[in-house]
Amino acid sequence: MTRLSLHARLLLIAAISGIAALAFASVTIGGVLERFVMQGLDERLDAEVGMLARAITPDGRLDPARVADLPGFDTPGSGWGWRVRSVAGSWQRGAPIADAPPRGGPPLAGPPALPPAAGIAPGDGRGPDGRRIHLRRLVVPIGGGSAEIVAGAPRALVERPLLAARGTLAIALALLGAGLAAATWVQLRLGLRPIRALQGAVARVRAGSDAALPLDQPRELVPLAEEINALIAQNAAGLANARHHVANLAHGLKTPLATLALRLERDGASAEARALVAELDGRIAHHLRRARSAAPSAGERARSALGEVAADVADALRHIHAERQIVVEVTVADGATVAVERQDLEEMLGNLVDNACRHASRTVEIAAVAAERAWQVAVLDDGPGLVPDARAKALQPGVRIDERGEGYGFGLAIVAELAELYGGALTLDEAPRGGLAARLTLPKAG
Repeated sequence: MTRLSLHARLLLIAAISGIAALAFASVTIGGVLERFVMQGLDERLDAEVGMLARAITPDGRLDPARVADLPGFDTPGSGWGWRVRSVAGSWQRGAPIADAPPRGGPPLAGPPALPPAAGIAPGDGRGPDGRRIHLRRLVVPIGGGSAEIVAGAPRALVERPLLAARGTLAIALALLGAGLAAATWVQLRLGLRPIRALQGAVARVRAGSDAALPLDQPRELVPLAEEINALIAQNAAGLANARHHVANLAHGLKTPLATLALRLERDGASAEARALVAELDGRIAHHLRRARSAAPSAGERARSALGEVAADVADALRHIHAERQIVVEVTVADGATVAVERQDLEEMLGNLVDNACRHASRTVEIAAVAAERAWQVAVLDDGPGLVPDARAKALQPGVRIDERGEGYGFGLAIVAELAELYGGALTLDEAPRGGLAARLTLPKAG
C-alpha cells in the first residue's frame, strides 16, 4: 500500500483546515452582514411602529392627526405599509399586509386573539403580489383589551444588498483561499527543505564524499542526524573488524596452504593430493571473496586518495629496496580518488610495486590516467618483462614464474581478486621501456 508523502499529508491537512476555516468565515461574516443590514431596516420600521403606538387613543381608535408616514411609507408602490387592529377597528396604509398562516393551520380570518404586550417582535408576511415582507409587530394594551401594530417593508430590501455583499465576500474568500494555498505551498517547500538537505547529506555519505552527517540541522532533526552518524560509525567499526578477521584468516590459511602445495610438488606427491590442495585453496579464496563483498559499504562509501596512497607505497618500497637503489616515480594527478577502501588499495599497489621493484633494473613508475568512470593505474618497470604466455600464468594463484625469489605466487592473483571485487580489473602487458606493465583499472569515487 502506497503511503502519502509528508508533503502530500501536510498539504492535505492544510487544505481541509483551510476549507473548513473559509466555510466558517463565510457563514459567520454572512450572518454579521445580515444582522447589520436587518438592523437598519428594523430601526426604520420600529420608528413607524412607535409613532403609530402614540397615535392610538385609550379606547383603541387611531387618531389621524397623530399619524405621519416616515420616509419609505410615504412612497406609493414602494412595498412599505402599516396596519393597526384593535377591538375598535382596523386601519392600514401603503402595501397591504397579510400575516403568514400558522404552521399546520388555516389562514388567519379576522382580528386575532392578541397576547399581552411583550415589546416589538419580528415577523414575516406576504404582500398582494405574494412577495415576502419583513414585519415588525407590537401589541399595546388599551382600555378593555389590546391593539396590534404591524409595519412591513419588502424583504428584497434586505436580500439585494446581502446578495451583492455575499458575491463580493465569495470573491474575497476565494482570493484569500488562493493566497493561503500559495502560502502553504511555500511554507511546505521551505519547511521540508532541511529534510531534502539531509537526504542529500546521506547520499554524500553513501557515495564516500562525506564521512558523517552535519549536525547543523534544525532542532527536530538533530537527534535523527546523531542516530544516523552513530549507525555509520557502528557499521564502519563492524566493517573494520570483519576486514581484520578476513585478513587474519587469509594470512592464516593461504600461506600454510601455499607452502603445502609447494612441498607436495617438490616431493613428487600424487596428482590427486595436489588437486585436493588446489580445490581447498579455491574454496578458501571463494569464501574470502564472498566475505569481503558482503561487508557493508564495500565499493559504495569507499573513497581513497590515489596519489596519497601511491606516494606512501612508493616511499615504503624505496626503503625496502634501498640496497638496489631503485628509483620509484609517482605521476598521479591531484584530486584523483578511487572507490576503493584504503587498505585494499594499499595492498594492491604494494603487491604490484614490490613485484616491479624486485624485477626492475633501475626505475619503477606509478602513473594514473583518468578514463570516463575509472582510473587507469599503471605500474611500469624496466626489467626483463614477461612473454605473453607467462603473463597469463602469472595471474593464476600459486604459480611462480621466477623460482629464484621469495614468495608463493599469490601476489598478482590477490590483486586481480581485489580489483574484480570493486568492479575493476588487472591486466599485464609490455612496458614502453621493455619491462612489465601492470595496468590496474579502478572505479572513480562518487
